[in-house]
Amino acid sequence: MRIIGGQLRGLHLNPPRNLPVRPTTDLAKEALFNILNNRFDFEQIRVLDLFSGTGSISIEFASRGVPEIVSVDSNFGCCNYLKAMAEQYELHAIHPTKANVFKFLMQDMEPFDLIFADPPYDLPQLPQIPSIIVEQNLLKPEGCLILEHPSMKRLDNDPNFKERRKYGSSSFSFFGV
Repeated sequence: MRIIGGQLRGLHLNPPRNLPVRPTTDLAKEALFNILNNRFDFEQIRVLDLFSGTGSISIEFASRGVPEIVSVDSNFGCCNYLKAMAEQYELHAIHPTKANVFKFLMQDMEPFDLIFADPPYDLPQLPQIPSIIVEQNLLKPEGCLILEHPSMKRLDNDPNFKERRKYGSSSFSFFGV
């Protein structure tokens, strides 16, 4: 697992092996950030990283100059690892938050330009994530939700679905309001 671009490009992340994560592959992450690089000015956006795990996506955003990244995961070890990485590399934009994602989403907060969610693939509520985010007004009008999910799961029946990009057994579905 490595950082693809920005000031930390090439940095290899070596999280503890006992963390309950399924990291986004470098190939899929590189493709995703190529898409996002053409859609967003990273230095001008606010990002929410749901089910952040080791924080690879959050660190990638911080490496590219995103000024505020809220990273939410329910696992204590994952949050501590991301907090340690943010401190070690002085990534002050990253705000690790230990919380149940669904309870976190019910809080009143300012909307985000970009929300990335990489839930466990077997999570029963996975298809409901886009509607929860829209109902809670967590996405700015020109914002984007990206949901990583197994390629065999189709989410294109959601009214806010925009497109899907497939990378092997993983897909990114894009949603807007």
